[in-house]
Parts: sequence; C-alpha cells; structure tokens
Amino acid sequence: MKVKVISRSTDEFTRERSQDLQRVYHNYDPNLRPQEKAVEYVRALTAAKLEKIFARPFIGALDGHRDGVSCMAKNPNYLKGFFSGSMDGDIRLWDIANRRTVCQYSGHQGAVRGLTVSTDGRILVSCGTDCTVKLWNVPVATLTDSDDSTDNSSEPLAVYVWKNAFWAVDHQWEGDLFATAGAQVDIWNHNRSQPINSFQWGTDTVISVRFNPAEPNVLATTASDRSITLYDLRMSSPARKANEDCNCYSYDSRKLDEAKCVHMGHESAVMDIDYSPTGREFVTGSYDRTIRIFQYNGGRSREIYHTKRMQRVFCVKFSCDASYVISGSDDTNLRLWKAKASEQLGVVSIFLSRVFAVTLHPREQRKHAYHEAVKNRYKHLPEIKRIVRHRHLPKPIYKAASLRRTMMEAERRKAERRKAHSAPGSIVTEPVRKRRIIKEVE
Repeated sequence: MKVKVISRSTDEFTRERSQDLQRVYHNYDPNLRPQEKAVEYVRALTAAKLEKIFARPFIGALDGHRDGVSCMAKNPNYLKGFFSGSMDGDIRLWDIANRRTVCQYSGHQGAVRGLTVSTDGRILVSCGTDCTVKLWNVPVATLTDSDDSTDNSSEPLAVYVWKNAFWAVDHQWEGDLFATAGAQVDIWNHNRSQPINSFQWGTDTVISVRFNPAEPNVLATTASDRSITLYDLRMSSPARKANEDCNCYSYDSRKLDEAKCVHMGHESAVMDIDYSPTGREFVTGSYDRTIRIFQYNGGRSREIYHTKRMQRVFCVKFSCDASYVISGSDDTNLRLWKAKASEQLGVVSIFLSRVFAVTLHPREQRKHAYHEAVKNRYKHLPEIKRIVRHRHLPKPIYKAASLRRTMMEAERRKAERRKAHSAPGSIVTEPVRKRRIIKEVE
C-alpha cells in the first residue's frame, strides 16, 4: 500500500517575529468552495454598512468673516493656502492645516465678487461691486511659517478703476492675463491699468468667467440670460454662443447643441461648481443649502453634505490634492469637508485644531481595496444598492424633492397623453440633453 504524506518546509511556516502573521495557504478551487459567492456577498454587505457607520465628512468651520462668504480661490503652488472674500469687502488668506487666518487684506468698499491667483502663486487678483480690480502680494513666508501671527498690513500692489461693477474674475493658466466679467468681458494685463481687449455680445450681465486649462486662449462665460458663450483671445469677436433649472449640464465645447450629461439632484439654483484636480468629479454648492459631489459622467451625486447651521452655499472649492472640499455660505463661515466621507484621517487634536493625515499599513490598504472591489461587484443587488445610495436629507429638502418628483411625473404623463391624442409625427419628444437648449448662434 502506497501512502502519500504531506511534507512542508519548516522555514516557510515559521514566523521570524512573534508579531508576524501566521502564513496560511488557500486552495481556490471552486469545487472546494461552494459558498464563495455567498461569503463575498456578506462581505460586500458588511463593507457597505461599515462605510455608512464611519461616514463623518464634516471636519470643522473656519470663523472670521463678519458677512456672507461670496467667493473663494485656491493657491496652485501652496497646498494649505486658501483665499476667501465676503460681502463686506473683507479678503482673508487661510491656513487650512491650522484652520486660522494668516493674512487679512483691506479689500473693497463693496462686496468682493471674484478672487483668482496667478500661475506662480504670488499675485492675488480681486474684483468687486465698487468697480475696482486690485492686485495683492501673496505673503509666501507667512504660509510657510508655523506661528500664530496674523498679517494685517497688506496694501494692494495696483488698483485699476473701471466704469462698471465686476461679478467674476479668472486668471490665465499660462501667462500674465486675467479676465473680468460684468457688463462685458475685459481682458487685463498685470502691468496695464486699462483692459487690452473687451468682448461684448448682447446687453445682459456676464456673471461668471473661466479660462480653459488646456487651451490658454479660450475662455467661457455665463450670463444672466442663461446663455453660455465661448471666446477666443486670438479673435476680435466671440467665437460661439449657445443657450435656471436645478440641474448641472456637461458640454463638449465643440458641440453645444446637446449636453453630454445632465447631473440632477439639487432642489434650488446651483451657485458654484469646481472640478477636482483629477478631473474625474466635481463639487457643487446650491441655494438649497447642500453640497453635492458628482462623478464627471454620473447623473446623480455620490455624496450630499449639509449641516443644521449652514445656510445658502455661494462658493465651493476642491483642495489642490483632491482630499478636501471647502465651502463658503451665507452664515459667514467657511467649512472644511472630506472628499470621501468615510476616509480615515487620523487623530484630530482638540487643542491645536489640526488634522493630520495618516498612512495606512499595506495590509490595511489591501483590505480597503478588497472591500471596494466586492462592493463594486455586488452593487447591483437590491440590498447593497439601497445602503450605498441612501443619504439622509433635511426635512425641507426631502419635501422639496418629493414635490419636484410629483411635478416631473405630472409633466411626463401630460406629454404622453398629448402625444397619444395627436396625429402621428406631429409631436416630437426631445431628449433631456437637448430640451434646455433654445438655440445655438455661431
């Protein structure tokens, strides 16, 4: 009789230290593991529940302004530097890591409507309703210092007075040019007190302006008549023009007659949008007092942030490392949020009010990756889908969402009945992506 004996090397199974894990070998033959899918489903369900248990997105509030926060800007060269402007003309430079004001500017006589920072991170440009554009020096030494002093002696490098109030400003990603929005779109240079170029299309007020990061000479604006306009600095006239609900729309700038994606969820006007540095998601702030984070190709938000005291959100920004979201609201506060609600941050010191990032052990990182993989694998199942998608909403927003769904359902039924009782082909149903486009003007 032949007997087979299992032989193992002692060196492969002996731990070098008592803290090491005991090495275990698994046989992944599916015939030996008939309950593998059931076990994975339970693990996915547990991972979804743990994500909800540890979801604590709010980090803290930055108090200092005496009026509502109207605009914000981040410094591209300094991760923890952040600027904010308020309705009383006050401009502050914040140290996000220590959650304190490191520099306070005298600002404007009226509300600050726009802030932007130059490419090298050394010049801050601000504009307001007092018809002035001001250039400020960014104190680099204050950002790199660790003391608790506040610099209040900053004076503007230059003050440019114009004939109209300003509503927004944005700096070119490569170069010394910046654009302001108001009664018209003006292109400025750091060293000139007059605009070097001006664009105007129609008589409506331009309320926002943004430069294209990939194409420095192209910028886009939105106006109070709900129009989107593209401008090219190499041309003397606007390039294209296309035409408030509570949704956000993603467009391809080469084809403005149809939205690439419609992002739904807000129950009131969307006041500000900012893309993550990765370009895979963006954050929105709304008049309904909520902050939502959307995937770039997702129709619904993956996160909804709100607090009892937070009022109408006027501005939102992603941090330069895409780990945090900063919001400014009508209650004079800036709030710091985690971009991923259940992400582990480490120990929070109450006395120093500092948040320290924590480096996970490789074994813990693999565990988190495994939990994400099993959740993604079983996300279509009803129980896991319900847990992952559930978000607690304040009662007014929940009621507004229910009322909005009822109204949309009534409109849908009305359109179906009208089409059913009309001649065939007389009524054409437009898709949602084209429904809000009135016309495109070249």
